[in-house]
Amino acid sequence: MRHSSWPATAPWLRAVDLDVNVAVSRVLDDVLADRLHRARELAPVFADDLAQRVAHFTQKGGKRLRSQLVWRSLRACGGRDDESATAALRVGAALELLQTCALVQDDVMDGSPHRRGRPALHADIRVQYARTARPDRVARFGDAAAVLAGDLALAWADDLMGETALPARTAHGVRRLWSDMRTEMVAGQYLDMQAQISGSVSLPRALRSAYLKSALYSVERPLALGAALAGADEATVGALCSAGRCIGMAFQLRDDLNDLFADPDLTGRSAGGDVREGKPTYVLALARVRAEAADDRAALTVLDRSFGDGALTPSGLDDVRAVLERTGARATVQARISRLAAQGLRHFDGAPLDREGGRHLRELLVVVGGQQEPQGVPSKGCEPEEMPAALTRSSVQETRA
Repeated sequence: MRHSSWPATAPWLRAVDLDVNVAVSRVLDDVLADRLHRARELAPVFADDLAQRVAHFTQKGGKRLRSQLVWRSLRACGGRDDESATAALRVGAALELLQTCALVQDDVMDGSPHRRGRPALHADIRVQYARTARPDRVARFGDAAAVLAGDLALAWADDLMGETALPARTAHGVRRLWSDMRTEMVAGQYLDMQAQISGSVSLPRALRSAYLKSALYSVERPLALGAALAGADEATVGALCSAGRCIGMAFQLRDDLNDLFADPDLTGRSAGGDVREGKPTYVLALARVRAEAADDRAALTVLDRSFGDGALTPSGLDDVRAVLERTGARATVQARISRLAAQGLRHFDGAPLDREGGRHLRELLVVVGGQQEPQGVPSKGCEPEEMPAALTRSSVQETRA
């Protein structure tokens, strides 16, 4: 990393550096207050049932990971003028609304009753209207209302992006990244759902879905957005995107393990949701491949009877965990997470970044990767098995277009 050649940063930017979450939350508070006012003018019941829930979900939960990455990337790339910094906070706020859309609709598609330790939005609406109609109609209504809530969050996110003044030199690249990211999210989610209905269990397919629906959207694209807003050169953007690609995959693989092994009180969702929903995540697909290769009929029997069983008991989930341990799938994924995180940091360390801004961003990426910095890991790019070649197109050209 190079030493910063910038003069002293404006005080308000230093204040944001100290607490990005507070700054993004203030932007969201202002934007959502205006949206709620408009919603109430349209129809109070719409404002109370949907708009207020979308605002509350966005304001009261989450770690603001994506908005933090946008800001830290901007600052690491030397961004310090008021226009680009203000845009970064607004882009971060738009990402939080986009996350609301993704999570609310994901809970409907997965039939998940909880999110962030509280009832999921569709479940909350069902409770509100439980006495007004037959249970089946209330259930359909709750699901439909949550889909609309997700659409509303997406509309507000796009509105916020459209109303954000972007520097002329970076506007095209930023808007292209935003456009691509939304499509990538939908593609990844569809692959995830299609694999469930088709029964497809494939290691490359599981990785492709994870890359599209999470690694890109959660890490690589936010880094690219911050770099684009700062006007970073191609080499810097390329290094950050490579880092984000690897660390984003580590992030998603860690999330898959957490679904099975982490304390639900910490994750805010029920354990084993991926198994009950029949979601072929990489760790579950790997366990099946290993069991088939070893002709482990007992392990295959456990996976066959448990996969997609919405009524799977805690004891049954323990059996699945035992298979993941016995086949070595859990240990293999943990090792891959460590390797990906290390690879990502090595890509990052090759970027010519502002010294202080780069330090803050690196600390955040270590956390996102899910571990302290590994030692003694060879420096190399993400392996083809870990990152499908068709999906590793350079983000540099898109950002600089």
